Amino acid sequence: MQELGQAVRKTAGAIERTKTAGASKPASAEDRGRVKLGAMNESSREAAPGPESSAREFPHVMLREIYEQPQALAATIEGTVSGPTVMPAALTPLEAELRRSARLILAASGSSRNAGLAGEIMIEELSGVAVDVEYASEYCDRSTGTTADTLVMVISQSGETADALAALREARKRGAVTLGLTNAPGSALAREASAKLLTRATREEAVPATKSFTTQLCVLHLFALALATLKGRAGTENSGARLAEMKRVPQLLEQSLDSWNAAAREAAQNFHRAESFLFIGRGVHYAIAREGALKMKEISYSPAEGLPAGELLHGPNALVSAKSLVVAVAACDLQDAASVGRHERTLEVLRYVKSRGGRAMVIATEGDVEAAAAADAAIFVPPLPELLLPLAEVVPLQLFAYHVGILSGSDVDHPRNLVKAVVRPK
Repeated sequence: MQELGQAVRKTAGAIERTKTAGASKPASAEDRGRVKLGAMNESSREAAPGPESSAREFPHVMLREIYEQPQALAATIEGTVSGPTVMPAALTPLEAELRRSARLILAASGSSRNAGLAGEIMIEELSGVAVDVEYASEYCDRSTGTTADTLVMVISQSGETADALAALREARKRGAVTLGLTNAPGSALAREASAKLLTRATREEAVPATKSFTTQLCVLHLFALALATLKGRAGTENSGARLAEMKRVPQLLEQSLDSWNAAAREAAQNFHRAESFLFIGRGVHYAIAREGALKMKEISYSPAEGLPAGELLHGPNALVSAKSLVVAVAACDLQDAASVGRHERTLEVLRYVKSRGGRAMVIATEGDVEAAAAADAAIFVPPLPELLLPLAEVVPLQLFAYHVGILSGSDVDHPRNLVKAVVRPK
């Protein structure tokens, strides 16, 4: 697989290992938000993510926070589980409710809702509990069939988003046990929920969500493992093996960031003038396609849509042309037959796009010759189990949107009309 991956990278020219440009460039008054982060040296690539001795400079807060994701994920894993158990201590008081729960509602907005869509697949597949993902802004205005055996988890980076708090309070009014997933331990969401699950992303300054999103994915996966254990769907050995795989992710991301950044910059140079972007994926990858589209529209102000790969042929294919770009989130777990099947069907859609004169880019697993051949550009991620692939796939998409935004002249740290937490005027 390693040799095959090297051959693909050589022939497709999709990834180039490089140091981030401008690492030693002095700060200027024009570079608003220029920040520093510890630089990686060759020896630190072999160690667990952590503080580095020398400083690394970035031109924007958003780019710094993308590079902080390995540390944020490692801190979130360490802060959520202890020893071989995958049961977060915060959930212990709700153990009885979790055991008898038959249904889970995830309520969220924006990037948090996209994390919830990925969490839906993780939780249903691992624990067998049925999950519905609601827009937080819609939860109060419709009947959701909330019953005594329903849990409601509200997801909000800030823990202060008005729609999220309204959904939480409505769920409590309906008699549901509530969980709050947030990056802010002192927030209203954390205080008012029956129990809270925390991400350890540290403060996120740039408006576009990056490290808060990946740490939400991490906690949702850990929650799915805990629920599976309580439901008798996963033994200690199985859960421990999955946890060990997750603990590998921060280092894999840290080792890949420079190459992803170079590949994303090159792709942005080739495609930033596209009139529209269509991001596609299947299963858990659909959630990442939606997040990729959201990042693109937030940062570059370009029309972008995220949709299930099979739905491209039901209307959106009218947008396929040489002036648009289709981005397929199509990494694959070769040990998972269902993942392989989804991957093959996604590549069929890419071939259709090319046959209609469209342009295509793909996020694929290292060594995937077929994916590279089906697209105009490819960015590769390390092999991982199916439900962990989103943690890797989303990072190149964040970088791609960032570079398209830069080339479009956008303020990537503070895009127009956007704020970090949407609160209603008093």
